[in-house]
Amino acid sequence: MPGGRLTLQERQQIAHGLGDGLAYAEIARSLGRPTSTITREVMRNGGPTAYRADLAHRATERRTHRRRQAAPRGAQAPAPDHGRDAEAVREYEEMFTTLLMQQGLPKMMSRVLTCLYTTDAGSLTASELVRHLQVSPASVSKAVAFLESQGLIRRERGEGRRERYAVDDDVFYQSMIAAARSNAQLAAAARQGVGVLGPDTPAAIRLENIARFVDFVAESLIRAAEQAREVLHSKPETTSGGIGPRE
Repeated sequence: MPGGRLTLQERQQIAHGLGDGLAYAEIARSLGRPTSTITREVMRNGGPTAYRADLAHRATERRTHRRRQAAPRGAQAPAPDHGRDAEAVREYEEMFTTLLMQQGLPKMMSRVLTCLYTTDAGSLTASELVRHLQVSPASVSKAVAFLESQGLIRRERGEGRRERYAVDDDVFYQSMIAAARSNAQLAAAARQGVGVLGPDTPAAIRLENIARFVDFVAESLIRAAEQAREVLHSKPETTSGGIGPRE
């Protein structure tokens, strides 16, 4: 599997693959690259319908140039924690960030949230986020304000006057409940359409079936989230083969 950044020729192959309607996994196999690399490359450069190899290559060169300028002279990357591969961690952070962006979270907010989730402490100061992400303090301030307003992170009092920003272990539970409520609103709107379009008409039957389906999914989601909530606060039981079954 080749390492390093994608070449212009590889990006041209990606563009051809997208034009041929190939899945990311198929394109990745043809290049001998991880699927996550292709997914991240396409999503950060316009998506599958607007991807251009030449523009993507120039954008990557500009980002690399900006990172080199932002890095302090003589600064060295911190040693990987717990023997981790620093490059593998960086690749994982970019992949996770891409997934959050695909779910509708803005890029900088996605980067900050990923950074908090992948730090062992689960919390960082604004200055630590600035150093890790190599962005301006204003960018971090805007991102954490948005994430806090959405209930995705919380503020904690650190040493002195410094505040720390922490991820809430319940965030995925809360997002599941919010999704279920949104589905409930969709079901109610569908049933409203039944009355407008007239019962027993093809359109009304279609909307009623949508409402019944969405209702079932929403109820199942809430029930599953309530039953599994304790998992977010428990330590996984492990065996020599990995995570063991819960009793």
